[in-house]
Amino acid sequence: MKKTKKANRRLKARWPELEERVHRWVLEQRAAGRGLSTVQLRLHALVVAKEMNINDFAGGPSWCYRFMQRNRLSIRARTTLCQKLPADFQAKVDSFREFVKKQVTEHNVSPDHIINMDEVPLTFDIPMGRSVAEKGQKSVNIVTTGHEKSHFTVVLACCGDGSKLPPMVIFKRKTMPKDESPPTVVVAVNEKGWMNQEMMNIWLTKCYTKRPDGFFKTRKALLVMDSMRAHITPQFKDKIKACNSIPVIIPGGLTKVLQPLDISVNRSFKAVLRRLWEEWMVDGEHSFTATGRMRHATFQQVLGWIDTAWTSVTTETILSGFRKAGITGTDAEVKNVDCV
Repeated sequence: MKKTKKANRRLKARWPELEERVHRWVLEQRAAGRGLSTVQLRLHALVVAKEMNINDFAGGPSWCYRFMQRNRLSIRARTTLCQKLPADFQAKVDSFREFVKKQVTEHNVSPDHIINMDEVPLTFDIPMGRSVAEKGQKSVNIVTTGHEKSHFTVVLACCGDGSKLPPMVIFKRKTMPKDESPPTVVVAVNEKGWMNQEMMNIWLTKCYTKRPDGFFKTRKALLVMDSMRAHITPQFKDKIKACNSIPVIIPGGLTKVLQPLDISVNRSFKAVLRRLWEEWMVDGEHSFTATGRMRHATFQQVLGWIDTAWTSVTTETILSGFRKAGITGTDAEVKNVDCV
């Protein structure tokens, strides 16, 4: 390198064949779902260099950084496994939308009578996955009450005109909480804190009837749900039909494409819940056990957060989910779906 130059920037790879082999190895490891660190990458590069009889390859951090830049690689945070679309997803999407369109036309179903229902699993602690912290810290802890695994279920439902049904909360316990709950939230309990046939019957009675014309049942309605077991039992389907409604089941693996709540609503709802929990952790009043362990928020506080979060979901957010799912609006004309 010339003495007048200070650094080599954005040059082509000095060992292109070596980098090609290392890049191919990285892709193979990620395809298998294995995690990789830059140290592992550099060690493998040294092994490849030895196999290729390259003696002047050091494989240091600087080379690793440039290698990752040249091959569009970066350090990424681990994410949850996303739902994979089935191979024939487009045909199933088209068939589902065609069925909805046919039912809407035959029975003259208006948007306020197209309802989407979904269960949202939650926990008493909702910590952030990342945090601002000083550089050089070996660990970044986020204080919680220790109830990240104490779960319960919130059942949400909304209509194609942007209106919302009362949320229902299923706590994991045998007895009803003694805390006073908001009048706009339905509370239920069972030993697993999850949806089952009994909970579906309660939801039909206390939530589904709160929609427009839900009590008199004079107009036909569509109830859009995923293929969860409790949604597709013959007994429950018969009860839906007795409510003058048609059950519309989303094909397995396609909820992120065809379920309005998954597309646009649930994320907004959870974001407000997390903000309210963080505010309570910082400024709220806390109680402790005899051993000094912080108790989780009371049932009354949790129910209040759910009521506030559900109220904060805007009409446009709901309408956007129905349009993107192709159930209402101009997007009901079947369009191709971008598969990422």
